[in-house]
Amino acid sequence: MARTLIQAPASARKGEVVELRVTIAHPMETGYRPGADGRVLPRDIIRRFSCRYNGEVVFSADLFPAIAANPYLSFHLLAGDSGTLEFEWQGDNGFAQVERRTLQVT
Repeated sequence: MARTLIQAPASARKGEVVELRVTIAHPMETGYRPGADGRVLPRDIIRRFSCRYNGEVVFSADLFPAIAANPYLSFHLLAGDSGTLEFEWQGDNGFAQVERRTLQVT
């Protein structure tokens, strides 16, 4: 399991726009770089990130080999109802990770 860092408020007022920031520790190997033995290192990237708010996708991004290691994303969300934020990363070689945070809306 990769280490993630998620900055999301625990609470917000109804109708407030909140900023969410996420990063995940991942080497993001492009598949073009030679290793110490001269052979090309196999590709290993995170291909897709998505965020769901109470089951509805509110943000998604496709990532490509040119993205930096430990990809960082920042986006905004309109707080509607209390519920769950679900952050999902999918990548090569069957990589998948899901993290959840609760957002209390008053």
